[in-house]
Amino acid sequence: MSEWTPEKISEEILNAKNVLKGIIHRTPLDLSSTFSKMTKAKVYMKLENLQKTGAFKVRGAYYRIWKIADKDKAKGVVAASAGNHAQGVAYSSSRMKLKATIVMPETAPIAKIDAVRGYGAEVVLHGRVYDEADEKAHEIAERTGATYVHPFDDPYIIAGQGTIGAEIEEQLGGLPDIVVIQIGGGGLASGIASWFKSRHGSKVKIIGVEPAYAPKFTESLNAGKPVKVNAMPGLMDGLVTKKPGNLTYDLLSQLLDDIVTVNDIEVARAIFLLLERAKILAEGAGAAGLAALLEGKIGDIEGKKVVTIISGGNIDLTKLSKIVEYELVKEEKVVRLQGLVPDSPGWLNRVIEVLAKAKFNIIDIKHDRLVPFVEPGWALVEVVAEAPSRNIVEGVIKELNNIGLPFKLAVTP
Repeated sequence: MSEWTPEKISEEILNAKNVLKGIIHRTPLDLSSTFSKMTKAKVYMKLENLQKTGAFKVRGAYYRIWKIADKDKAKGVVAASAGNHAQGVAYSSSRMKLKATIVMPETAPIAKIDAVRGYGAEVVLHGRVYDEADEKAHEIAERTGATYVHPFDDPYIIAGQGTIGAEIEEQLGGLPDIVVIQIGGGGLASGIASWFKSRHGSKVKIIGVEPAYAPKFTESLNAGKPVKVNAMPGLMDGLVTKKPGNLTYDLLSQLLDDIVTVNDIEVARAIFLLLERAKILAEGAGAAGLAALLEGKIGDIEGKKVVTIISGGNIDLTKLSKIVEYELVKEEKVVRLQGLVPDSPGWLNRVIEVLAKAKFNIIDIKHDRLVPFVEPGWALVEVVAEAPSRNIVEGVIKELNNIGLPFKLAVTP
């Protein structure tokens, strides 16, 4: 059992709060009418995507580096991260004028790699997931004498992240009933849970959320000890680790009331809805807690004050565009119609006239005579278009069929 109890972490959070004053943003706690209606709860979002560097990680990184002894600061710092911890360490080191070396997995988003370099840190790409990058970071620390800054398994990192819990309580002017916290290595959840549980006990429930393809805490809690799992890269890259930290496992095994998993399809929907309804940009890891809420995985939340952490907004724009396209197709706001038309003048125009009358906005048209399964004298036509509403699509297909054109809704655009 570690000497770092939830009570001791909670006291350290108060010190971290003072150190971070004027360094970080006190991010908004937003009551979402949209998500409250969807879940029948009072859903508050702690918007750490609006934090400096675009994620909560700067809180713990700055506080940990601030705690380094003066005699060790000249050798700099080294860290391993999929992205947000990297930016937090790079930004904090820059503010304190220290050299920083960051080891990032080869799968890290380009936007995060570029951002880390933009803060002046040296970037080393190594491994497919965080754990492999972490091994390399330890090698560099041992060789150079730089201070290794762990992304989660460090009491000062945990205390820095735990300042979010203190802010939530102040901003609510009271206590939430439930706090839903995504879990990568567990630093964020350990800090927030230590704050609420050490001070208010069972009055506040703490629910952890992790990727279904990297369920290290789920498996470890079931086993009664930290265990390594097979972790795959995915949309929630910031939550993908193979094994809990020793300290974070020790804390969360005491503090979590429950833990659930979400998949990338569920998280993609949460990202899309955040952008469409709330005008909030979140990355995969940042939207995992909200995804669990929207999918009804948290249990009885009706009428309760529920806080979820939008922990980061550093999403790669190419990945975001794919998510938006995927969700637009799933909701039939963008559709692909596929059918056959006689290969003679005027018939393609008749298709366009039907779509125009129904207020479809055509994005792309493909007209192909050279398809083996299409009879001579006919052509395969595919139309990608924005549909004014889902219920109109079926009527348009029916109208095309009625004039002798066998069209159907294709699966993807």
